[in-house]
Amino acid sequence: MRLFAAVLPPEDVTAALAAEVAVLRSLPGAEGLRWTGRPGWHLTLAFYGEVDDELVPELSARLARAAHRTAPFELALRGGGQFGRGRALWAGAEGGLATLRLLAGRAEAAGRRAGVATGEHRRYQPHLTLARSRQACDVRPYVEALAGFTGPTWTVTDLALVRSHLPESGVPGEQPRYEAVARSPLGSSG
Repeated sequence: MRLFAAVLPPEDVTAALAAEVAVLRSLPGAEGLRWTGRPGWHLTLAFYGEVDDELVPELSARLARAAHRTAPFELALRGGGQFGRGRALWAGAEGGLATLRLLAGRAEAAGRRAGVATGEHRRYQPHLTLARSRQACDVRPYVEALAGFTGPTWTVTDLALVRSHLPESGVPGEQPRYEAVARSPLGSSG
């Protein structure tokens, strides 16, 4: 199954972001982007890709230990940016970024220790993907519009192991589906 570890923002945070994204989607050229549906909004900590079913219990246990060793922390979505010359438009974060990066490192290490091939290590960049493009495009107007956005602050209290179900129908615009298969409380929050 295709898995990743993530922080899932609460409803009030995604509602505020949805209002901001509605404005972005009214900008010229927005129809040329593939917008991520609100149910898919998350901050990826570690991407594991295809994981053999027999490794999932060990991965879940190691993620639970990583979460237990990390104290709850404050976070807010703020601003935005791009990857790959406009191939990905994202909302950024502020607040407990040092703890978020620590949790991301622990989630990546949990995968390695569980026997999951995690690929090459990259410096963690906190982000929530809003839209993608198949080719490079100018998303500067969207990044500029996001510059003034700050969502509500929330306390991150758990780490989620998420399964992604990629579209199979071939219907244009079909979105991946995401399913939290495990949630592990941070520190003393459980």
